[in-house]
Parts: sequence; structure tokens; C-alpha cells
Amino acid sequence: MKIVVLAGGLSTEREVSLATGTAVCKALRKKGHRAVLVDLFLGMEEYDGPLEALFDAPDGRCGNAAIQTSEPDREAVRRSRKDRGPSLIGKDVLNVCALADIVFVGLHGESGEDGRIQATFDLMGIPYTGSGHLSSAMAMDKVVTKRMMDAAGIRTPKWRLAEYGEADIAALAAELPVPCVVKTPGGGSSLGVYLPETKTELEDALRDLLRFGSQVIVEERIKGRDFFTAVLGDRWLPPVEVISATGKFDYTAKYQSGAALELCPSDLTEDQQREMGEMALNLHRLLGLAVYSRADFVLDSNGVPWCLETNSLPGLTSGSLMPKEAAAVGVTYEDLCEEIVQLSLRRKN
Repeated sequence: MKIVVLAGGLSTEREVSLATGTAVCKALRKKGHRAVLVDLFLGMEEYDGPLEALFDAPDGRCGNAAIQTSEPDREAVRRSRKDRGPSLIGKDVLNVCALADIVFVGLHGESGEDGRIQATFDLMGIPYTGSGHLSSAMAMDKVVTKRMMDAAGIRTPKWRLAEYGEADIAALAAELPVPCVVKTPGGGSSLGVYLPETKTELEDALRDLLRFGSQVIVEERIKGRDFFTAVLGDRWLPPVEVISATGKFDYTAKYQSGAALELCPSDLTEDQQREMGEMALNLHRLLGLAVYSRADFVLDSNGVPWCLETNSLPGLTSGSLMPKEAAAVGVTYEDLCEEIVQLSLRRKN
């Protein structure tokens, strides 16, 4: 098949997305597909040949994507595009996507997980992998997800939504309990997430979070072990435990080799695995997600799992969690990418 692997974009998770897209594109080419990597934001500015010929590029236009220890300089990326236009979709991106049999959505964060590119494809009749625009948008919005979990009785830490400005920080920090978790409602890859232990740390976190917007989720801090459970098709995969070298599963721990220990299968009991898996699958269905997703959990000191959120487009880099879970049940990375494509086509048809 002709497959566009769409990655990059202009979100805070741009580098993670490019790493996902590069790995997926190479895997699909190994499976015999005419896959090509396309950057959502930069598009085809540097390409002057016929678009149809892109699918026969010897390497699928894959480079060597690397994830740095800090989030990308999005303004530098914006300035690097020649047209300097306001669109988040680069030159000829939609035209080449329309030529494909399916678009593998390798985006993360804004414009990828928030449902906007899916809505664009729906209007154009372009098949794509993963969930639809509405369920993607709901899963991306942590406030909506929390409300859905509360309504459905899925165990999640107590939380509240706070709206504030610079002048409100001192009063809000005095009101909130510590330790706690504060995070932006629409972030990902642990960017915009803080675990303040003191009032001073809380004030600093609230001040920094203003760069993401005027709203934050304040969550009860459940201390315990971090687990992540993926859903593929109509089944859940074995949970993977992540133990960070620093005690925090942040952006560095997620994507830098050696920064965290990832155990799959873990030492959970069968009952604990099943409970996490069923919670992940229930949330997947509750939000109307399709094909695949990944839910995040904390297992408290009593062995009770608490669901934090879910991701409609979990990372698929070589070091990502979902491929490790798939490998634990005998599914290779290439077969995982192929199954996502086939499940998505089946859903579309």
C-alpha cells in the first residue's frame, strides 16, 4: 500500500513524533509497503518532483530522528518554514495524503491527538489510523477524561480545575494542599506536569504552567509505582512498570536511554494485571477510542491501581512502552505497526 506516515507538526512533542514517525515508516517499509515520512508542519517545501514519486523514495525520506533532553524550540521551527504562513499544515501535505491508501498518524500533542487533523481527513475522505476526531479530542482534554472517569466509576485521584493568572498565584498556592500534582489539561510526554512537595515549589510550578494557558488540573498525589497499560484492538496488553532513576517519570526519563528501568512483564499479580487492563479497556471504550491507546496508572502502597489519563496516540518509538508490551505477548514491532494499519482499515470500511 501507499502509506503516508504523518509526523512532526508544531506541538511540544514534535521531536517525539518525528522519532515515532521514522520508526513506523521504516517498519512499514520492511513489511513491503510504499511508506513515506511527511512532516505535518514543514511539508514539501524542499521537494519539487511529482508527489506520486514520493512513495518510491529509496529510504521513505526517513532521517535519523533523535529526541533531545528538553522540549523543542517551536519558534525556531516556525521560522524555518519558508512561507512563514499561519497554517499548521505545510505545503502539499494534504495533497500527498490524498494520494495514499491510508495515513499513519504518528503525531503527538496539538494537531495530532486533539482531533483536528482527523477532522480534516474526515472532511476530505482520507483514511487514517487510530481514533476519530471526537474521541481524540476528548482523550486529549484531561478535564473531559476525568469527568468521564468519575461518571463511569473508574478509579482516579481526586482533582479540581483551577483558572488563574499571575496575580492569583500566591493565593491559589496558599489554598491548595501539598504534595499534589499540577498539570496542563492538554499536555503530553510529561511536559507541563509538576509534583510540588512545598508551597514554594507549587508557586513556581503554577508560574511556569501559565505558558501553557490559564487553566491547570490540581490532582491528589497518589504515591506508588508507575504502570502503563496499552489497548490494541479489543484487548489489553500486559502492563509495563517504569522505575525512573530520579524518581520522576519526566520527559528525560521517558526518552533518554538509561534514564528509566522498564519492566514488562512486571511482578503484578494476575488479578492486578487484569484490573488495570480492564480499566484501560473500559476507558478506551468509554471515550469511543479505536484501534489502540495507552492508559497511565499509579499502584498505591495497598496494591490498588488509580487511573490517571489515557493517550489516543501513544508513542511508537523504538524505546516506547507500547512496543514493549506488544513484545511481551509475541508481537514484533513491525507486526504491531501492520496490525494498527489493518485494524484502522477495517474500522474505516
